[in-house]
Amino acid sequence: MPKMKRHKGLTKRMKVSANGKLRYNKSCAGHKLSQKDGSRRRRLRKRVDLDNPTMVARLRRLMLS
Repeated sequence: MPKMKRHKGLTKRMKVSANGKLRYNKSCAGHKLSQKDGSRRRRLRKRVDLDNPTMVARLRRLMLS
């Protein structure tokens, strides 16, 4: 059987925190920022923890970490 390869796109988009949680950047923060108010732009700058345990397990398997 061939080896499982890690999902390169996912590993570029998600990081594993020191406590083992998956973190990602929110979407909609790339362009057209003048239409969004300041509080929304500040909120979009922050990284977010993925909290759905089923999704975390599935994405960990894809990341092979």
